[in-house]
Amino acid sequence: MQLHPDFIYRVDWVGDERQPVLVIDNFLSEPLVAVEFCAAHAQFKRADAFYPGVRSPAPEVYLQTIYHNLKDIIYTTFSINDSMVRRVFSDYSMVITPPDQLSLMQCLPHYDSLITTELAAVHYLCGREHGGTSFYRHRDTGFEYVDHNRSATYTEKLTDGINSAPYRQAYMNGSNHLFEQIASYEAVFNRMIIYRCTSLHSGNIAPDFLFDANPRKGRLTINTFIGT
Repeated sequence: MQLHPDFIYRVDWVGDERQPVLVIDNFLSEPLVAVEFCAAHAQFKRADAFYPGVRSPAPEVYLQTIYHNLKDIIYTTFSINDSMVRRVFSDYSMVITPPDQLSLMQCLPHYDSLITTELAAVHYLCGREHGGTSFYRHRDTGFEYVDHNRSATYTEKLTDGINSAPYRQAYMNGSNHLFEQIASYEAVFNRMIIYRCTSLHSGNIAPDFLFDANPRKGRLTINTFIGT
């Protein structure tokens, strides 16, 4: 896998708390190869309790491509280094769970980890019609990220908010009475966004979203986790 000749990136500093989001456009030179590999070889299984869909491991060469081409950019943006990175993995991912089958936690913006140096990446192998990713501020606390120091307060205030009024069973897509959307990134084909796992975020899944499990037609992404 090679970089696209029109590879470009930028760093956005999102929200009042200025959390970094690394935005890469035109990542792979031949992204359709990644789609076709998935269609031919992926063995999807239900994901964890938080992701509303299925996942299958991406090939090792994909991780090697990230390491060799993006390492310096990632390390500089998020102030990490080789000695801090303990595990990295990438999965093909597809959202296929209808709204009426969502758990409460799948209806909320979420964080992936309480460790500020751990990172998540989403590489869109689908188009804008499948919805991108947004970042959020929790209204009652003003938190835009949740780490170990904030976890107890956030959990308490979020629980109070959920218990104070019925929470709609639907995908998050825009602001509501508990969360304010502070930034949104479209699912541009061959775009990747990288952000801290502590940032509150959610996929943009519209009410008319078509839950297609075909990798060539559905919301196919490669999600990468960088653990420290």
